Amino acid sequence: MAAAYRGVLLFMTATPTRSQLRSHLRQLRGSLSAAEQRIASNQVARHMLSHPDFLRSQNIAFYLPNDGEIDPGPLLHKAWKMGKACYLPVLKPGTVNCLWFTPFHADSKLKLNRYGIPEPERGQRRPTWSLDLVLMPLVGFDPKGNRLGMGGGFYDRSFAFLSQDRPVRRPTLIGLAHECQRVNQLPYDSWDIPLTEIITDQRRYLVN
Repeated sequence: MAAAYRGVLLFMTATPTRSQLRSHLRQLRGSLSAAEQRIASNQVARHMLSHPDFLRSQNIAFYLPNDGEIDPGPLLHKAWKMGKACYLPVLKPGTVNCLWFTPFHADSKLKLNRYGIPEPERGQRRPTWSLDLVLMPLVGFDPKGNRLGMGGGFYDRSFAFLSQDRPVRRPTLIGLAHECQRVNQLPYDSWDIPLTEIITDQRRYLVN
């Protein structure tokens, strides 16, 4: 059983499973009105536009919102105007739940992948390690930087190299979310890749 209190999901059971958390948090963000979604997206964009990692990054991975995810669209349009190279995740053929990142422009042609999410039809793919900043969708997060996704492990597999002692390069991973998607503590596995930071419509969560 779960209840929302001041925008934060609280569970009446001591140890909710990932499946329980995912179901309740998806329901919670899905209950937001179109106006609330629009306001939250603009607030996240305002937070990010003064963020030093955004300002100094040239190659930035975005995403197209799905299933109530907070929309980075307002920030994406600003990034285009600032001359930044923007990318979208694309399902990598011949792999188990792994991503490529393809250039995304205002006139890019899109097609639906097997999950019904739009992807750029073509474009030279960029290796994950060469991105400067990755803006990631999520279902839930905790203040320690743990992220709960949709369960496919796409981002964890794609950025697994960050768990190495000395990765070739270390992109900044920032999760974007509604404040109501925060929980006090998430269960996590050894292969989960933690976020560098989380930005919500209300505040920034810096990860130690």
